[in-house]
Parts: sequence; structure tokens; C-alpha cells
Amino acid sequence: MSISLIVLAAGQGTRMKSDLPKVLHQIAGAPMLVHALQAGSALSPDRTVVVTGHGSEAVAAAAHDHDPDILTAHQATQDGTGHAVAQAETALAGYEGDAIVLYGDTPFISEDTLHRMVAARAQHDVVVLGFEAADPGRYGRLVMSGDTLEKIVEFKDADEATRAITFCNSGVIAASAPVLFDLIRAVTNDNAAGEYYLTDIIGIARDRGLSATAIACDEAETMGINSRAELALAEAAFQARARATALDDGITLTAPETVHFAYDTVLGRDTIVEPNVVFGPGVTVESGAHIKAFSHLEGCHVSRGAIVGPYARLRPGAELAEDTRIGNFVEVKNALIGGGAKVNHLSYIGDASVGEASNIGAGTITCNYDGVMKHRTEIGARVFVGSNTMLVAPVKLGDESMTGSGSVITSDVPDGALAIGRSPQANKPGMARKLLEMLKSKKAKQAKEAG
Repeated sequence: MSISLIVLAAGQGTRMKSDLPKVLHQIAGAPMLVHALQAGSALSPDRTVVVTGHGSEAVAAAAHDHDPDILTAHQATQDGTGHAVAQAETALAGYEGDAIVLYGDTPFISEDTLHRMVAARAQHDVVVLGFEAADPGRYGRLVMSGDTLEKIVEFKDADEATRAITFCNSGVIAASAPVLFDLIRAVTNDNAAGEYYLTDIIGIARDRGLSATAIACDEAETMGINSRAELALAEAAFQARARATALDDGITLTAPETVHFAYDTVLGRDTIVEPNVVFGPGVTVESGAHIKAFSHLEGCHVSRGAIVGPYARLRPGAELAEDTRIGNFVEVKNALIGGGAKVNHLSYIGDASVGEASNIGAGTITCNYDGVMKHRTEIGARVFVGSNTMLVAPVKLGDESMTGSGSVITSDVPDGALAIGRSPQANKPGMARKLLEMLKSKKAKQAKEAG
């Protein structure tokens, strides 16, 4: 069965008290819209249409950053969910497959739930996703008769008996695209809010002899995010689930509650992650690596057997080969660290390559930026870089070369050569005592004048 997605992302989210469109607020390093799109991608949709409204350009840009093939439709006025879905009709013109309506501010619908909706669609014309609410509050209620969904009643329009129902509407709906749009065209705004409710299509469908049903999912999957407090709850929920998944997948988290995952973090089996590690977006860590405490990783790849940290920072483009060592207060950016190489202390390696089994001494800096352009440093295999070496790029150190500690290297170093780039040391006999006495005398004079 072919499927397309309609993702509603037009709302301003006034309770966020933000200039940023609601669906662009982030959970685990990605806009909540991206989480919703990722959930829907489990169905391998033919087309995905994001309906924008407030901040439409920014929302469309975020959608296209995630997938350039996403289509967008604009809802100029927010006249209800039915009106929002109707804006996607042009983008799906001529499409005969199914359409599933998702929400950019409801990011946690699971793959299993979506597949169950697809299975139910094979038996019914319209399928709605519901949940048993611990506190039904102001949710719309699903009125069932056996497995038949008779209607959805919005809280504002519900009587007391209907409000007593605890089976509630998530808003997620599946139907064939032609049927969906045909039903929406029959929706009116004759209700307490004066809006075109998507939920009204159920009653219309039943009046036309079409079958409708509702399947249930866990309430946590339907978490909608409308405020900063709910955003914080969503972040906590994501992190709790990510930690549990990591532990189940054979990852050691020595203090799980302190590890922060991104939406796309990938960790291999038998990885060890110590306390207070932060994974930003775009991190892959292979099996058997060890990430020590207080390290921050983003946009990087860590190979099998590597050790990172403590207090290390891997920035985008960092690529660590097998059995590398990145130690405390080391920052690596856009650099390849070869197999068995070590950068153990207090160094910055940026826009560089470090060959296998090389050792980078403490305080080494690749001086990669001239104020306008970035330049690369190439360090060969089995190189020993002495402590406090400044490597002024572009520069190349040949295999098995060496630099003296405290050197400023501005020219290429041939294979096997020792490079020393220091100013000559000059010793001035007795000068230290004379200078100290002069400074003490000056200080005493200043104190006397001040007093």
C-alpha cells in the first residue's frame, strides 16, 4: 500500500512565548518537527507534505534540511486542523494512495503504532489514533461502538456523559487521500470555536456509510508540546528512553541519568560511557570505544577501541581511527586521527590529519586560521610532536619526524627529520636579582606616595 504523510506545522505556539515557531524548538538537538518526520519515515512514504503557517520560511527550511524532497503547503490563516490538512491537497493532486496526518508538535509516535494504523486501514476507510488518558482534560473524546468509531467530540462541544469518556483523540488520522480530501470539503465551522475540525470527518464518513475505527497507543506517544514546561518534559522523556535503549543494546552507562543523547546518536555494542558525557547531533561511536567523563562530542566518528577524555571535545568532522587516544582538555575539529595515534593533553588539532602511531605532545596547537582562510596541517605516521609546538598551517610533517618542545613550525619537515624552531636562549648573570630589587623598590615608592 502506498502512503504519503501530511505533517501539520502551522501553529505559532503562543504558550512558548517565543519568536521561534513552535515546531522548531529542539528536543535532543533537533527541532521537534524533525522528530515527527523521522517517526513518519518508518513508513517509507511516497510523498511528505509539511503544512506551514507561522514562520513558514523557517519551518520549510528546517523540513528541507532534513529531506530536500519534502513538499510544503502554506496555511495563511489558522482556521483549524481540517483547514490545515486541506492545504495539502494541491501537493497530493492525483495521488491515489493513503495519507496519514501527523503533527509537528507531537514527536513521539512510534514506528509500531504507525504500522498498526496501516494494518487497520486495510480493514476500515478511516483510522484514528487514540489513547487512554490518565487525565482526559480538554482532549477530544472518541465515541466507540465495539471497534467502530462513531464520532469524535471536541471537549468544547461535549456534554457531561461524553466528557466522562477516557479514550481520547491524538489527532493522527489515516485514510485514502481522495477520501480524506473529499470528507474535508464537507466539513463546516459550525462549532464553538468557529474552526474547521479535522475530527468532523468521522461523522461525515459514517453518514456516507464508510467505516471508521480507532486504535490505541500508549499515552506517552501522543505527548503534545505547547509550552516550555512541556518541552522540558519531552526532553526528559526522550533522554530516559534513549538511555534505556542504550543499556538494552549492550552499552555501559556508569551513571545513565547524567548522559545526554542527541536524536541520532549511534553507539556500538560494549561501548563504555562515563558520567556527564554529552552527545550532540551526528555522533557515531563504534563497538568497544570508551568515552570518559565530562566529554562533549558532536558531528564525529569514533572507531573501535578508541578512548576519548575525560574533558575532551570532539567537534564536527573529527574522525578517530581504531585505538586512538584523545585525552583531557583536547579539542579535535575537522581532523583525522590515525590508528593508534595519541593526543593526550591540552591540545587543539583542527583542519588536520595525524598519521598512525603518532604522538602529539601537550600544548600542541595547529594554527589553522589566518583571519580569512583555513589551512591544513598534515602530520605523517609515527611522528613525535614535542610539547607546546605551534604548527603554522599549511605545513606538513613527514613520517617519523620530530619537533622540539616549544617550537614554532612554519615550514615542512622531511621524513625522519628533527625540527627545532625556537629563539636562542640568552642567560644574563645576576640580572634576576637586580630586576627583583628594582621592582620591590618601585612598589615601595608607590605605596609611600599612595599613603
